[in-house]
Amino acid sequence: MQTIDEDDFEPPVARRPLFRRKRVLVPLGFLLAILAAFLMLRTADTDPDAMIAKYGGPNAAFAAGPAGQRIHYRDEGKRDGTPIVLIHGANSSLQTWEPLVQRLGADYRIVTLDLPGHGLTGATPDTDYSADGMMAAVDVVAAKLGLDHFVIGGNSMGGWVAWRYALERPDHVDALLLIDAAGMPLRKGEKAPQSNVGFRVLQYPLGRWLATQITPRMLVEESLRGSVENQAIVNDAMIDRYWELLRFPGNREATVMRARMDREPAMAARVGEIQAPTLILFGKQDRLINASAAQTFHERIAGSEVVLFDGVGHLPMEESPDRTAAVIADFLKRRLVPRPTVPSASDPETR
Repeated sequence: MQTIDEDDFEPPVARRPLFRRKRVLVPLGFLLAILAAFLMLRTADTDPDAMIAKYGGPNAAFAAGPAGQRIHYRDEGKRDGTPIVLIHGANSSLQTWEPLVQRLGADYRIVTLDLPGHGLTGATPDTDYSADGMMAAVDVVAAKLGLDHFVIGGNSMGGWVAWRYALERPDHVDALLLIDAAGMPLRKGEKAPQSNVGFRVLQYPLGRWLATQITPRMLVEESLRGSVENQAIVNDAMIDRYWELLRFPGNREATVMRARMDREPAMAARVGEIQAPTLILFGKQDRLINASAAQTFHERIAGSEVVLFDGVGHLPMEESPDRTAAVIADFLKRRLVPRPTVPSASDPETR
């Protein structure tokens, strides 16, 4: 029989300090690896002056509002033409409308703006990114330009802001253009479309925090490609613009705040109160908002017109600008009723 010398026997208690060290060192190493990965992936805000120079140019215009807003806008096209105010969608910017400015600017005055928490406007002191805050931004720009009434239009979230504006300020709205607009409930039996990766990240608390710290360019590209049917429009310049302006100071935090904001779905029941001539234009292959929302808008807004584009996704004004501009121009020529000119006190005939 083999015997064991007591001197060769190491009781389990002698190994406990080593086990304790492993229990501490392994998790610590894991946490350090996570921290290192976070620091490597973290993307800083862009430099605001550099962004204004790149995307605003030497003549970048800003309108100051009563709540401390500094709204970036462009006033382009025919100076004495019918004014059209166009509002971009979530995480976009006023540049999304430039294809329409080029095609409609000879006949219309086109005013575009970066909403609060977007583009070169950035964060606003009141951090109001609700419908009221967005409509207030439109008011700030309209007041700056002396516009008392105008055609208003919007895409996606901007469409939601546009129809809310038409409800709240009907005296200022001559016509309404809804381009893949948000805000209508799902129709019976419908399922919500699968959100792109950027929106899915914002559904979770950790994702919302990470969204303010880590913004990979490839994630922006994937979100863009998931939004459009015409992939040819997604080039390096477009990806860079979305990526860099999303990182303009305050914009990522505003995105997170909007993700938790009450979109007031009950307001959809009031859309039938809109009296302005309304054009509803959707891309049939929209993967963010079901194209059937066009029919819901049409059923609820008396006298509205619907146009659906085959082969087009969420951004008709960029995916198919020629068709989009032609449809808008035709609609306004047929449906826009010119308002009578009110003589001013300096008019000789009124003296």
